[in-house]
Amino acid sequence: MTVRINIGCGKTPTKGWINFDNSPAIKLANSPFLYFFAKFFRLLSKDQIKNIEWNKKHKIFFVDATKKIPLKNNSVACIYSSHMLEHLSRDGALAFLRNSLRILKKSGVLRIAVPDLRLAINNYLTDGDADNFMEKILVQAPAIVSIKEKLQLIITGYRQHQWMYDGKSLTLLMKTAGFRNVRVFIKGKTSIKNPGPLNLQERSDESVYVEGIK
Repeated sequence: MTVRINIGCGKTPTKGWINFDNSPAIKLANSPFLYFFAKFFRLLSKDQIKNIEWNKKHKIFFVDATKKIPLKNNSVACIYSSHMLEHLSRDGALAFLRNSLRILKKSGVLRIAVPDLRLAINNYLTDGDADNFMEKILVQAPAIVSIKEKLQLIITGYRQHQWMYDGKSLTLLMKTAGFRNVRVFIKGKTSIKNPGPLNLQERSDESVYVEGIK
């Protein structure tokens, strides 16, 4: 059986693939007590509650991408991850890439989509709006002052970006992790054989796509 996985799938899992995410909503969906506690103390927004209910209905598995992915060595044909890597620290990103290398089969493909820092900078240079640029790259830490805000952080985690990439920097990072034949792909193109329902143009207005081979 060909095993293909989507890590950090959010609300867009890939049909027929194994879908992973680290959303606290998955844990809350599987923990009635914590879910009740969070709702009772109004720690969750309507959107967060909606997300938890959505995860109850879909088969999404929880994983911390910086730790061991619960799959065997050399068992996966391809890995896809969209707009997840930028939420990891640099050390966390390298840990994820090396973990991906471990579970991929020989000649397996890792495809990563991230917000393209070059596009964001070009937009800033065009419109000159520094505030809009900072808001778009999502690097501002959330306010953590009240007890409620501290509890929210414990439950939902830190959701901002920790690093930003362009095609060149992501290519270099993947090579550093041990991938070969790493290159940038235009939207809609891939080296994955028979990608099936995989969205090869996901968030194309803001993304850069990079693939590497084990």
